[in-house]
Amino acid sequence: MYRFARPVLFRLDAERAHDLTLRALDRAAATMPSLLPGRPQPLPTRVFGLDFPNPVGLAAGLDKNGAHIDALLALGFGFVEIGTVTPRPQAGNPRPRMFRLPGQQAIINRLGFNNAGVDALVRNVEKAKRPSGLLGINIGKNKDTPNEIAEGDYMYCLSRVYPLADYVTVNISSPNTAGLRELQEEQLLRRLISILREEQERLGAKHGRRIPMLVKIAPDLSEADIEACARVLSELEVDGVIATNTTVSRMAVEGVPGASEQGGLSGRPLMGQATTVLRMMRTRLPESIPLVGVGGILSGADAVTKMAAGASLVQCYTGLVYRGPELVGECVEAIRRRKFAPSSGPVPPIA
Repeated sequence: MYRFARPVLFRLDAERAHDLTLRALDRAAATMPSLLPGRPQPLPTRVFGLDFPNPVGLAAGLDKNGAHIDALLALGFGFVEIGTVTPRPQAGNPRPRMFRLPGQQAIINRLGFNNAGVDALVRNVEKAKRPSGLLGINIGKNKDTPNEIAEGDYMYCLSRVYPLADYVTVNISSPNTAGLRELQEEQLLRRLISILREEQERLGAKHGRRIPMLVKIAPDLSEADIEACARVLSELEVDGVIATNTTVSRMAVEGVPGASEQGGLSGRPLMGQATTVLRMMRTRLPESIPLVGVGGILSGADAVTKMAAGASLVQCYTGLVYRGPELVGECVEAIRRRKFAPSSGPVPPIA
């Protein structure tokens, strides 16, 4: 059905189409589940001490407030990550703030952590049935919170979502909140993650359940930045790393109409850059810290490339916009074929 709906949706403003699609998905999941693609056959995958039904997940950003969890899980994802959520509600940046580059199968967004606040997200999660798949919750800081005291925002969100999440992601890599990426600098990163690791252990003791904490990094880090980031995250023993967020680079879309819009670029042009960072992080982190590969997955072959580069799980978002829900099952089956192939062969080249 998505093949027929996409031309209509692409005539609408990207953010309006996004909202309409989620509402339609909710209705279909609640009243006409036969319209949704069947769930892929299980491909059990154990990562972070968690058992995922399959290794293909939804990246954060699609469901900011956790209002569509059950419908999104019904698409066959092994896990869904909601957010980014902040302590207080915020409107985000002025509209329009999402732009398609159809010829490049890409999107530019400058949403800016628009969300209804962590209390609203918690209420939505508590109402969700979550019949299958795992739930990640992505946390951030309010835009008017200075970096010097950012840990307060992250600690508040961590404490609020901790009892409800299967894992939590610390987002320090969105390009759409001024100054946020500075938190990836070595000393600021060490301070923030040290504080959050202590809070994670405190909350684990309080709730009798240790929830994995991941860190999401940018694709625009230099090699020296990657070295420093890996060093800090290794020393502090984070549970996992998500590589990567969107990019501010326009090298891959230079001269394309609309490419000059400010914001983070996702989709096909991000694939090579994000996968290079993923591979570099894999060679610098201990095997005890798994990686989630995200950025540019538009086919099953792309998902396999991420796995070959060192990912234990993969996530997609922009690929859903261009390919629709069939992408989920395609990725699961491609990973299954790789897993059970006699030989996985060499690492596929990055385009």
